[in-house]
Amino acid sequence: MRIDFPSPKKDALMSSIPAVTNQDLDSTLREDRVFPPPAEFSEKAYIKSLAEYEALYKQSIEDPETFWAEVAKDLHWFKPWDKVLEWNLPWAKWFVGGKLNLSYNCLDTHVSGARRDKTAIVWEGEPGEIRRLTYAELTLEVQKFANALKSLGIKKGDRVAIYMGMTPELAIALLACARIGAVHSVIFGGFAANAIADRVNDCSAVAIITQDTSYRRGNEIQLKRTVDEAIAGVPDSGARDRLSPQREPGEDGCGTGLVVARPDGQRADGVSGRAA
Repeated sequence: MRIDFPSPKKDALMSSIPAVTNQDLDSTLREDRVFPPPAEFSEKAYIKSLAEYEALYKQSIEDPETFWAEVAKDLHWFKPWDKVLEWNLPWAKWFVGGKLNLSYNCLDTHVSGARRDKTAIVWEGEPGEIRRLTYAELTLEVQKFANALKSLGIKKGDRVAIYMGMTPELAIALLACARIGAVHSVIFGGFAANAIADRVNDCSAVAIITQDTSYRRGNEIQLKRTVDEAIAGVPDSGARDRLSPQREPGEDGCGTGLVVARPDGQRADGVSGRAA
């Protein structure tokens, strides 16, 4: 049996909704106040005035290719682009023919200059542990881990799943993948085993990077144990290795060391990839 309920008439429905005038919306959404920064701050800023910002914004809208070409000059390119934009609706390719490496731009360009000993990462764990890594230290850790990946046969174009907590090693793993041209797929650290298996299978990942445990809202999350459960749902053609950063548990109980498959300091050169 089906019961049909008559729909209310449009006029009756609309009459029950309180009227909102344009003036009400404008008063809620409009913000005309300006808060100028101190002059000494503006002098050191990349964009030094509101007028300069508005000019840049106007160029980005009216001439985006010129705008983004200027921005891209701040990056290191192994091979400059042949064309800024190739747009065949709905497909767009930026910096066609250009080759760069994300890890190289994040690390090597700073290590070779004045920022070498500047702090790159300041991390504080939930239990209160604080760690700091300079650009030089971070580069060394990334090179070590990139070599660990290479020793397992992981190469440019391979997909690598990353299931980790919010530790410095997460950034190290991401940058190491980018350094050798592997494609990383970050899996949320709160997902269950079946969700991990689905994502590993979907991208045909050849490896899963994880750690023993991490903290989330005061709870200790058994990451490696969850990955071990997920492996059962991954076919032989899926992830073939589990890279588990481990160390002797400290006061926080978290494992945060890195697998090292090459001597300290051995260079892992960045692999260039196309920008578009």
